[in-house]
Amino acid sequence: MDFNGHNLALLASLRTMLDEKNITRAAARLGISQPALSAQLARLRDVFGDPLLTPALSGKGMVLTARGAELKEPLRQALQHLEDVVKRPSVFDAAASDRTFTIGANDNASAMMGPRLIQRLRGSGFADIRLSFRSIDLGRLPDQLETGVIDIALISKAALPRAMPHQALIEEEFMMAQRPDHPRGSRAPSIAEYAGLEHIIVSGDGGGFRGFIDDILKDLGFTRRVGVSVQYYSLVPLMLQATDLVCTLPARFLSRYPGTLTPLPLPFDARRFSLYATWHARFDKDPGLVWLRQQLAVCATD
Repeated sequence: MDFNGHNLALLASLRTMLDEKNITRAAARLGISQPALSAQLARLRDVFGDPLLTPALSGKGMVLTARGAELKEPLRQALQHLEDVVKRPSVFDAAASDRTFTIGANDNASAMMGPRLIQRLRGSGFADIRLSFRSIDLGRLPDQLETGVIDIALISKAALPRAMPHQALIEEEFMMAQRPDHPRGSRAPSIAEYAGLEHIIVSGDGGGFRGFIDDILKDLGFTRRVGVSVQYYSLVPLMLQATDLVCTLPARFLSRYPGTLTPLPLPFDARRFSLYATWHARFDKDPGLVWLRQQLAVCATD
């Protein structure tokens, strides 16, 4: 017997008929007409090569054949098991899982979230779960999320792919960073002084010398000189410590360099630094990814 959709429905009807031993009551219970159920019984008799149910001598209802009686309990158990499988909520057991999660992020997002996430997972006993952090190509990101090459991406709000599910993780201020013994001292800069300093910029597009700060300064009637452009946040502290350059960076990034970098408030209002988790809608209810998003949310508040 081929277990296609039609025959599965036939087995469900057979179970009801074997329980009721009455075509009229079984049809009412199934919500179909008596002739339609009688037609199904005829098909079932052909499938099993047995009448399954025969009219009772009393004229009331039907009695099971030996084959019908033999099928009744195994059929009930099989259909109940199938129903349980369909209704049982899918769960993710992190303690027993050896799943590998791939997280797309730049070096700053990886440094902010990676250590906290690893510490949380290992501290909770999830020793077999593996994490793969990989860089992001924003042009390919939607396809990578759709195919599952990347499970979750950690990116700024401005970089979120259109119509992708997402959740906010971090939102905080930008600050100007310099080396502690910078010749200008440790006072907060005026906007004129800020514009007169030489800056490093972290350029996601590789080699760019302009960012959103330059648009803000332009609206305020100022321009700045960006002398160095890098792709990686991790290079900036080394460059700042060795030069008189400054850089505008997220406060949480700067908190990783106490004593080696001096953070100072900006002399103008700037948009806040944001970090979002995003994934493809086809994995929205994946229990493992739901669990991972929960862990990221907790790590973002630590």
